[in-house]
Amino acid sequence: MSGLEPTVHDHHVLLADAESATRRLARRGFAFDPEPLRDLSSRRVAAIKTGDDLRAQSKQVAAEVQRQAKAGGDIEGLKAQARDLKEKIKESETEVAQLQAELREVLLGIPNFPLDEIPDGFSEEEARELRTWGEVPKFDFEPKDHVDLAEAMGIFDFGRATKLAGPRFAVGRSAGARLERGLVNFLLDLHTQQHGYEEFSVPHLVNAPTMTGTGQLPKFEEDLFKTSVGDRALYLIPTAEVPLTNFYANEILDRRQLPLAFTTHTPCYRSEAGSYGRDTRGILRLHQFAKVEMVRLCEAGQALTELEKMLGHAEACLQKLGLAYRVVVLAAGDTGFSSEITYDLEVWLPSQDRYREISSCSSCNTFQARRANIRTTDADGNRQFVATLNGSGLPIGRTVAAILEQGQQEDGSVVMPEALVPYLGFSRIQPDGKTV
Repeated sequence: MSGLEPTVHDHHVLLADAESATRRLARRGFAFDPEPLRDLSSRRVAAIKTGDDLRAQSKQVAAEVQRQAKAGGDIEGLKAQARDLKEKIKESETEVAQLQAELREVLLGIPNFPLDEIPDGFSEEEARELRTWGEVPKFDFEPKDHVDLAEAMGIFDFGRATKLAGPRFAVGRSAGARLERGLVNFLLDLHTQQHGYEEFSVPHLVNAPTMTGTGQLPKFEEDLFKTSVGDRALYLIPTAEVPLTNFYANEILDRRQLPLAFTTHTPCYRSEAGSYGRDTRGILRLHQFAKVEMVRLCEAGQALTELEKMLGHAEACLQKLGLAYRVVVLAAGDTGFSSEITYDLEVWLPSQDRYREISSCSSCNTFQARRANIRTTDADGNRQFVATLNGSGLPIGRTVAAILEQGQQEDGSVVMPEALVPYLGFSRIQPDGKTV
């Protein structure tokens, strides 16, 4: 009864240097008050001790019952005492379980510590640019956005998607559907054949513990689509990071296996609660979108090295597609709940005359592994939590938008990236949607 489930922050670490924890969490806008946590932890320890003392007394009484019974003494009083102790032990165990549940719930709501070296701030404007790649395309005409291009060519239908499902959905058709399919195959081949990732096919519905492992629950339940099978709650995945990262939940990995690298293509489902009015035109922010995801598991000390490697893999996707982009490191207050550091790749969208986020690559260090209980053994045989990393490589819709906008021509046609042509069977989409 003395152990907490290993699916939370280590409260001993939080309380050992509460001042540092408070400062670090404040950088991401989280107000950490250590006193309620300290009180809850103390009450839990006291309740555990009370239970241990009661069990010790119960053993003594049980031994005395046996001794008196052998001696022919009166044991009725002792038996009544034993029953009373048994009832008190049950009450104690209930109290400990309740306090552990309360403590776990508090800890599950505390985000990961941001690295000290990432910039301060709470918005995308405070991200730090690291580098740019490619030449931003220049046009002798007013560039159209991807929506106008796609609808004029008849390769995406947003109006009928709304009829089918409501706002924030899209239907790709003809060359649009082929472009999406070809892009998926190109990205999966790149990651599996050149970057060393193992391809997976994963469930699109997962249970609550799986969502909790990567940090979607309990914090972001309003952003999730939920259903049920019988009395089992199931959630549509918001990203393939969820099933891929949790694949080894509650397991101990041989350190010689590490690092592990996984990739998959899935639809992603997000309610995008609170985002109405933000990028809701076209395919930039949909309730359902496709994505090729990358996940890496490694020893904690290798997390930042592996993150740089993953970032390079995401950049390679954009470079092979010839899409101009930049790399930024997000400010602490704009970094995701589970992440200690996030690099964003931002692709150039001519219609907006600016870079827009297309991929995020994050190190969560041991934060998710603690929640999902994914461990390995170090060189001395001691069990340690692994580090988990995730990155988009790439989202299909946003990449299609960038291809359409950066490749558009004055006559309304769009030239395809050369690397995609073998996957598409065409090199250009004409203004009428036909391909050549």
